Amino acid sequence: LDDGIKTLNIALAMKKSATYKKIIKLNWKNMASKKILQKCKKIKLVITDVDGVLTDGGMYYSEKGEILKKFHARDGKGVELLHKILIKTVFLTSENSKIAKARARKVKADHCYINIKRKETMLSTICKRFRVKPSNIAYIGDDVNDIKIMKLVGLSAVPSNGTKEAKSVSDFKCKTNGGAGAFREFSDLISSSKK
Repeated sequence: LDDGIKTLNIALAMKKSATYKKIIKLNWKNMASKKILQKCKKIKLVITDVDGVLTDGGMYYSEKGEILKKFHARDGKGVELLHKILIKTVFLTSENSKIAKARARKVKADHCYINIKRKETMLSTICKRFRVKPSNIAYIGDDVNDIKIMKLVGLSAVPSNGTKEAKSVSDFKCKTNGGAGAFREFSDLISSSKK
């Protein structure tokens, strides 16, 4: 009988320990979420990479150069919804892409910078143009050329299919892939903090 009670007590202790670990893990996630939402509240401008965030990263070329990119309608709606709560949007791409400029015009992004190889060098220009501080800027990017600017802004995000290097520095990891609504997911997160 004593052996049975000892076994039961050990099993209960192990179960309590596992439950305790789950509670600690949930509390940590809750604290992380609160921290992200606090950062979201400060956001006045969202900068997005184009290829790999607004598109799936695929590019269609002919002998004349780039001819097609596929964008997701939900991301365009994300720009519109941010504008409704007075948050500006900027497209920032390392590609020399007329298609990116056309998409920015279509969704009424506030500005589109193309052919920017070192994106972090544009931060002071963007801050001056829109009269914001880096802490008021959110950035979503998917690759190594986004990392430096991600480290300089108030809130950063990466699509689900972004590189592990970009994920390692981002505040928020989207559940959605680039080109499939990741920008919308990020914009919804920011919008939710403003309510």
